[in-house]
Amino acid sequence: MKESKIQKKLIDELESKGYYVIKLSVTNKNGIPDIIALPKGCSAEFYEVKTTTGKVSALQKFRAKEITNHGIKIKLYDGEEKDIEF
Repeated sequence: MKESKIQKKLIDELESKGYYVIKLSVTNKNGIPDIIALPKGCSAEFYEVKTTTGKVSALQKFRAKEITNHGIKIKLYDGEEKDIEF
C-alpha cells in the first residue's frame, strides 16, 4: 500500500475520533512528522501571517473558523497580533 493511502487511512481514523488533522507537506524544519492531530480544546495556537496590507482570503477565513470551532486559538499577525474576522 502506498504511503499516501496509509496517511489517508490514519487521517480518516483520527478525524472520526474528533481530532483536527493537518497533513504537512512543506515545513521550515526537516524531519517534522507528516501529520499533526489536535484534540478538541488543546492549547495549540495557529498564526496567519500577513503584511500590513495583506488580506485574509475566503479559504483562510474558512480554515480559521474550522480551527476556532475546534477550540483551538488562531490569530492574524502583521507585526501585531489580531483576531481574524470571519
